Formats: sequence, structure tokens, C-alpha cells
Amino acid sequence: MTTSTAPARLLPEPRITRYQHWLADERGLHFKDYDALWRWSTTDLPAFWASIWDYFGMDSPTPYTAVLEHAAMPGARWFPGAQANYAHQVLRHADAAHAAGHPAIVFADETMLARGALREVSWPELRRQVGHFAAALKGMGVQRGDRVCAVLPNTPQTAAVFLAAASIGAVWSICSPDMGPVAVLDRFRQIAPKVLVACDGYAWGGVHYDRRAHVDELLAQLPSVQHAVRGTRIDELLDGEGGTAARAEPEWLPFDHPLWIVYSSGTTGLPKPIVHGHGGIVVEMLKGTLHNNLGPSAETGDRFHWFSTTGWIMWNGQLAGLLGGTTVCIFDGSPSAPARPGGAPDWTTLWRFAGRAGVTFFGAGAAFFASCLKADVQPMQVADLSALRAVGSTGSPLSDDCHDWIWQRCPQVGGHDIWIDAISGGTDFAGAFVGGNVTLPQVRGVMQCRCLGAAIEAFDEQGRALVDAVGELVCTQPLPSMPLYLWNDEGGQRYQESYFDMYPGVWRHGDWIRVTKEGGAVIYGRSDATINRHGVRMGTAELYSAVEALPEVLDSLVVDLEYLGRESWMPLFVVLREGLELDAALTARIKGVIKVALSPRHVPNDIFQVAAIPRTLSGKKMELPVKKLLMGADPAQVLNPDAMANAASVPWFVELARRRSATGG
Repeated sequence: MTTSTAPARLLPEPRITRYQHWLADERGLHFKDYDALWRWSTTDLPAFWASIWDYFGMDSPTPYTAVLEHAAMPGARWFPGAQANYAHQVLRHADAAHAAGHPAIVFADETMLARGALREVSWPELRRQVGHFAAALKGMGVQRGDRVCAVLPNTPQTAAVFLAAASIGAVWSICSPDMGPVAVLDRFRQIAPKVLVACDGYAWGGVHYDRRAHVDELLAQLPSVQHAVRGTRIDELLDGEGGTAARAEPEWLPFDHPLWIVYSSGTTGLPKPIVHGHGGIVVEMLKGTLHNNLGPSAETGDRFHWFSTTGWIMWNGQLAGLLGGTTVCIFDGSPSAPARPGGAPDWTTLWRFAGRAGVTFFGAGAAFFASCLKADVQPMQVADLSALRAVGSTGSPLSDDCHDWIWQRCPQVGGHDIWIDAISGGTDFAGAFVGGNVTLPQVRGVMQCRCLGAAIEAFDEQGRALVDAVGELVCTQPLPSMPLYLWNDEGGQRYQESYFDMYPGVWRHGDWIRVTKEGGAVIYGRSDATINRHGVRMGTAELYSAVEALPEVLDSLVVDLEYLGRESWMPLFVVLREGLELDAALTARIKGVIKVALSPRHVPNDIFQVAAIPRTLSGKKMELPVKKLLMGADPAQVLNPDAMANAASVPWFVELARRRSATGG
């Protein structure tokens, strides 16, 4: 059963409404509803993306000769002739925002939050730091196209280092300091960095981790590195030691000049090194502010927080708030960091940070909200959240129970429920395919709309678009932020195989989606890890929603092992509350709720109690790797402990795979 609520009423006027007024005034375009606006944006690509350029006042010292010169996928070429620089777009807001009294960044880490402290970085300070570090990089001989790699936590210094690299045309790439050396080397070896910027350690969950030996190992294995900037030296260069220039202007670059390399960790082989361009990222992420209802803080007072580590694309997404002049509020540490040293895990941590920082938009992974629900967190009782207007979610489908928890436990705005901005996109194109629109009704379990410019459909196996039926998530038209290419992908073969093999000329994302008759969307998880029992496909998220609603179950994972010519075997793995055991009665209850919520055919063959569910560093359940492991794959090829959030969970699954192999299972 779904629950509808009236649209949240936010002040000032919603950004997407202002954009529509602008289209009417400046372009003479009038749309009766959002669906009509979306259809125009996905069928007249040149007109739509030109409107984004003009609406946000993007500038270039040279004009573009076309909006979209070549519309094929892959290979679309956007805004040829134009120039751009991500750092320029950020810093152009510095004077106005500072004059209005708004900082660029509000920051706290675990230790600071425990003592009630925050740090604010002003726009002029950010500009000075970017200029100083950019000059230092140039002094190291860094030129356009050279790779500057980092192993850094989520701090203002990291943001400044990134902007400095971008400002001179270096290509940025970052890994979170909690990633093991093998995982980092699997990424950075592929792109041969010239400079490595790395921290000495990081804190997580009240524990400090020394990473100096880790960095030593990286440097020993990365012969391309000519300069290493480590520890306190980072702050020295940001502060301008040696008299480096304080206000070097970002360089104008070709629109499609490489900005960064991010990684989509496939289940086999090395992670894909995905290259995005300056201009494409800027226009895509500015467009995203319409969906997230974010404006320049000087005008709106917005303060934007999306919890992330630096190893997740949402770190890039959070910093992108700066592109529109929005103050970003960043927290470094565990979302359940103890409130005091030596204390128990505390899922109120991020809410307390949000209250102290005056956050207006609070975003996190869906798993975070599930943990808050399980821990019975009362956000309004632990923090002053009177500024909060919106809650964002991504990373995995947000369950109905989590929707209800947010509505019930978070504040109301003008008598209306808090706006839940659930989005789904990907590292691959650094954006959202489906997301929110504050002017539309909210329906529990449904993302409000397909994003502007994103021609999203649910395709069946024959490439026919479906409505109100589950199909492959595809994008039938190019987006400016789609990868320029994959690094070292001679001839583009891996790029082609990754996204265009199933439907030539159409981007296949690898998720199951249902597009509703009203234009909303439901994501059902990865299409390559879907349950397909007796010809009936079911997204794993639906099973998790049923199983994890049980108070005894903290977490779960299901895989469907399909064998050619044999009936599939579907095991379910559950993490139970401390002190509980999976006995016959609880097993029967779990099977019963699945039978009722899904169907008798989706009841698992076996249920196992485990200590933890394998998850990636960004918190995603590792369904496909576990599936491949249980079908006989080499553990070292499908479950890389260095790229996991909880590597200690792996041996149990490896042993189960060994036992099944020994018995011919």
C-alpha cells in the first residue's frame, strides 16, 4: 500500500518552478505539467541543454559552435568550441556569497562534533587555498592532463586540493583512506599519477588509524609518482608556504577536457577508470540543483549535506553544491561515531551535526536511514532541525518503512511533511537518472520523476519500452556527463561492452526499473542480481523490504543461483539482533513473510544466519560477487577484501562455497 502526501511547500519559490518561469519569459515555452517539460527536455536536446547553459549563466571566452555536434552513443560531442573549468564555476560565487555572510564550507569531524565545535571556511579562504596549492602543483611540474591522485578523508582541505588540481587542468582521482593498498593500487596503477597527496591517518568510529605504512607501500608500487605531498605538508602548501600566489585564476580548458577519473568496481577484472569532462560535469550537476531544489546560499540560505566518504561518487556530488554557490556541510567520520570517547555506536551523530550546522538539505545512503530506523533514532529530540527542509536518499532502494520513518521522525515544513528526495544514478555518469521534484506529490516507495534531459525507459529483452512493468533501466539519449572514455581503453571496446552491448546505441545501466503511469520510478536493484524464480522476476529490494521489517532481522542478502538445465537454488542470509539464534520458529516466520509479501515461489530454499553481509565501501550489498562465488568462481576474483567495508565477512561465504563444491551443490 502506498501513501501519498501533499507536496512540501518550500520558500523561496522552488528552483524548478523558477526555471519554468524563465523558459516562459526567455524562450516562450509553456508546459502544462512536469511530464511535458521532461518530454521536451529529452526530445529537443540542443534547446534544453542550451537553456541550462543560459539559465545558470555559464560563461566561456569563446562561443560554442553547436550544443550537440554528434548525438550518437557512445561518442556524443557537447558544446564544441566552448571552454570551461570546474574550479572557475565554483569560485565565481566567492564575492557575492562572502558579501552576504555565507561560508563556502561548514565542517566537523568526530572529535570536533563531540565537543560541539564546527569550522567554517569562507569563500575568500577557499579561493586563497586553491590558488596556493595550484601554484605548488605547477611548481612540481604538473601540466594539463597529468594525474594528481589522493588518498584523503572528507575534509575542506581535500576539497581545496581537488579544486586546485582542476584549476590547472590536471586530472584528479581519489580513494578513501580506509581502502586497502591493493584496492588503491588497482585503481591508481592504471592511470600513472604524477603527484600523490595522502594523509597520515584517519579516524572512524572513535578509533584512529595510522596509514603512513600504507602510503609508503603505495609509493613503492607507483613508480610514476614524482612528488608526494603527505601529512602536515598538505596544510603548509594550502597556506601558501614559500610565497605561492594566493589568487591564481583557473585556466580556461576545452569543454571536454578531463576533470577526474572515478571507478566503477566491476565484479571481475580491474575497476573501470571512468573519465568525465569539466563542462559535462558542470552542466549536469547544475541541472541537478533544480531537482534537489538548491540555490546560491547568498539568495536562499541553503546549506547542503550529503554524507559520504571520498571513495563514493556522492563525495563528488556533495562538493558539486559549490558549483551553484551553495554552502556545503561536510562531516568526516563514521555516521555512528560514539558521542563520547569509548562510547557505544550512536546513530544520532549525523543528525546532531546537521542541527549544529544548520543544514537545510540532509542526504545519506538508504542504508543509513535503515540503521536509524532499527536503532529507533529520534532526530528531533537530539538536534535542532528547524532549518531542515529536505531529506535525500540514494545508494540502494529506500524501503517503505524508511519512507515512513523519515516522515514520522523528521520535522514538518509549513504544515506539510518533510520532502524526501530519493534519487538513483551512478558513478558511471556522475549524476541521477531518476530523482525528486519538490512540486510533485510524494508517494511512498516511488521516486518522483525521471530527471530532466535523461531519456529513461524500462526496456524488455526486445528493447520495447514498458510502463508499470519491471524492465532494464536504459537511457536512450546522450547526457553531457556520460564518460568521455575509459582510461587505457584502446578503441573504446570496454566502454562499448560495459554499456551498449545489450541494446546498441542505448545506454544500459544494469538496474531494474519500473516507470509508473504517473511518471515516477521504482528501482529494484541490480538487474544482474535479480531473482528469477520459475519465470517470475523479482527485485531483491522487495524481498529485503519484507524480511528486514521483522524486528529480529538487522540485515539480509539473497542470491538466486541459476544453473543451465537445473532448478535454481536461492539462499537467504540474515544478520540477527544480538543474542538471537535462527531456530525453526524464526525460519518459518521469515519464510512466511516472504510468501505473503512476494509469492510462494520466492521463498528461499535455505536460510543461513551470518555475522555480517558483505558490503562495498559505499555500503552496497555485494549480491553479484556472492552469487558468482557460490557458483564456483575464484574468491580472489570476485570478493576483494581491500575494496570492502567489512572484509571479515568474506571467509564464511568462501567456506560455504567450498562445502557446496565438495558436495556437488
